[in-house]
Amino acid sequence: MSLLPLRGFAQNGLQRLDDQILIGLSETRTPEKTGFFMFLSNNNDVVNVGVPVGLFAAGVIGKDKEMRQNAFYIFSSSAVNVLVTMLVKKAVKRPRPFLANVKINAVYQPSHYSFPSGHTSTSFTTATALSQAYPKWYVVAPAYLWASSVSFSRLYLGVHYPTDVAAGALLGTGTALSFRFMRPN
Repeated sequence: MSLLPLRGFAQNGLQRLDDQILIGLSETRTPEKTGFFMFLSNNNDVVNVGVPVGLFAAGVIGKDKEMRQNAFYIFSSSAVNVLVTMLVKKAVKRPRPFLANVKINAVYQPSHYSFPSGHTSTSFTTATALSQAYPKWYVVAPAYLWASSVSFSRLYLGVHYPTDVAAGALLGTGTALSFRFMRPN
């Protein structure tokens, strides 16, 4: 017995769920929420660059070698994650939701491909690496709150499917965890 019919059914069912979630979110948009989620999406790179740069600067000023090493760990994880994300996007070539389904209304229309979500993968790389470097609740909770909020913003804005966001979170987390060897001992 072939599993191909089951695979096709699962993919179609997952695609329908992806579509339904995005259509439902678009029906709940308000100008205030849209502005907030645009702010999160637009400032994701600022945070992802600012965290390692800030740690490095603080490490230099404070003559703290461990902090400088943590900054390098976070930066390296992020840089590799961006490259891997771009490669996966080019390999998979999944169209953006608003291109694949006319019922999905995006707030704006970014170019490039949809899978995986780059905003999600980068925010989760930063959150995971920062949490590995500084495993205190007051670092971990805000880091993952930021990453989760950025990820949700991509859904709310209609520019990524839920499966794009889930894959981005896994990719970002996995990249940061795979670079733990760079952390100071």
